[in-house]
Amino acid sequence: MVYKNFLGMKLSEIGIGTYLGQPDDQTDKSYLETITEGIKRGITVIDTAINYRNMRSEIIVGKAIKNTDRKNVYISTKGGYIAVPYNIQQDATQWFKENFVQTGIVSPSEITQTGNIITTKYIDWAFEQSLKNLDTDYIDIYFLHNPEDQLLKFDRKAFLDRLRGVFRLLEGKIQEGKLKFYGLATWNGFRVPENHQQYLNLNEIYKLAEEVGGVNHHFRFIQLPYNLAMLEAYNLKNQEIDGEKLSTLEAAEKLGIYTYISAPTMQGRLIRPVAPEILERFKVKRYSHIPIQFVRSTKGVGTTLIGMSKKQHLLENLEIENTPPLPPEEIDNMINSRKI
Repeated sequence: MVYKNFLGMKLSEIGIGTYLGQPDDQTDKSYLETITEGIKRGITVIDTAINYRNMRSEIIVGKAIKNTDRKNVYISTKGGYIAVPYNIQQDATQWFKENFVQTGIVSPSEITQTGNIITTKYIDWAFEQSLKNLDTDYIDIYFLHNPEDQLLKFDRKAFLDRLRGVFRLLEGKIQEGKLKFYGLATWNGFRVPENHQQYLNLNEIYKLAEEVGGVNHHFRFIQLPYNLAMLEAYNLKNQEIDGEKLSTLEAAEKLGIYTYISAPTMQGRLIRPVAPEILERFKVKRYSHIPIQFVRSTKGVGTTLIGMSKKQHLLENLEIENTPPLPPEEIDNMINSRKI
């Protein structure tokens, strides 16, 4: 396994994502087997979210890490969407009203049309619930989940004010020993042009973290999609630092922010038969390794998260570790020549 050393952590270049699958016992069993085997084979990064599979993904991750050396496994989870437990005995809408609206944790006016909530009260609840679900004393990386959805309803100043408050909350969790680092897990925010409604300015957000936590703040991670069909993280110069136009991957590297890459295979849609010369160009033998090889070989990529709920897929994907990544300039040539 290839590892990236970052702020004292030994992060595996391949991580396990837990978004896919039904909220049922069989999927739980399969995830438990897969994550346990992955850790045994050297994976140190497990990514989840409170709303994945009605909280069951977090619960299974917690079970999987029980018999491991906790300090050598890095768990990231996310908060920002309405999360309903799988085992409630009532209508989900009624449950939400009773537990959040009537208690004052959430006001309906704070919810976007996509069900996104980024407020200190809600994130505080979500964070503490994630700790319980994971059955752990601390979370390694806590992501705000698709915060750019806030910009669909609120203006940019209100959005930054909300981020400021939540960053302050998360810095407090770190002081309590419940959290190590935090960041933003995005879909559109870092891969759209600057004039887009959901655009996120990484340097602006970094400075916000500095304002809240000082030079030793803990905003050190971002997560975003990047793959053979979604190249914006690499080739869209939509960020600016000290007058220099940069891609998001370049800007993150310059700011000392580690990147988790989501959707490397677009849930399998990028896996397809190709000509033998394409396999040779990527130096792999499996079709499924092409999109993984592309992402892991890209300069600026930290950990590639692959949704893996089955042990068989895990073992197949980890075979990529027997193959060296391509030189970064080869990826650059592919993208610039559009021969991908």
